[in-house]
Amino acid sequence: MPLLLLIRHGENDYVKTGKMAGRIPGVRLNERGQEQAQALAEALKDVPIKAVYASPLERAMETAKPIAEAQKLTVIQEPDLMDTDIGKWEGRSWRVLMRTRAWRLVQHAPSRFRFPEGEAFVEAQTRYVSALERIVTKHNRPKDIIAVVFHADPIKLAVAHFIGLPLDQFQRLSCETGSLTALAVGEMGANLLKLNQRPPFDFLPRKK
Repeated sequence: MPLLLLIRHGENDYVKTGKMAGRIPGVRLNERGQEQAQALAEALKDVPIKAVYASPLERAMETAKPIAEAQKLTVIQEPDLMDTDIGKWEGRSWRVLMRTRAWRLVQHAPSRFRFPEGEAFVEAQTRYVSALERIVTKHNRPKDIIAVVFHADPIKLAVAHFIGLPLDQFQRLSCETGSLTALAVGEMGANLLKLNQRPPFDFLPRKK
């Protein structure tokens, strides 16, 4: 089975404002996020990665770039890995939203929720799964390893699909900044090898 390394981008300062970033442009890595990206690149430099894909958003690209450079690869932007379109929630306060009925749906029944003028979780999950399936189709040798750098909820939504976890339970998964989730995907199904791991990644094979 090809092995997908699902990597969440590094830390950024926008999240500290208490507002929803979504697809707002210009959200870049802060100093700690840059350190996380470099730590990922260092931890993965001896792993035989065949390709590095990333969401086009700056925080994902800035995380993917040092990983790709350590492998002498170029980051491949995949638009369908972009964070969920949260519509009118972009830039809004978490604390205000958390007091709404809509927030309770997001946390406990996301399959029934659509962001105002944005995506439904069902649609977003389908988009991420389709993107990863296309990547696996391109790199389908049994020992191929592909790094994919994108966002927290998208990673959790994709993992939930591949391991058969109902969409309404995807929020039970964890995905911290600068973390790696290892998912082997093949014709007969998928195996979740590691979830929300930080360097070092001793379980991964090394270049010969």
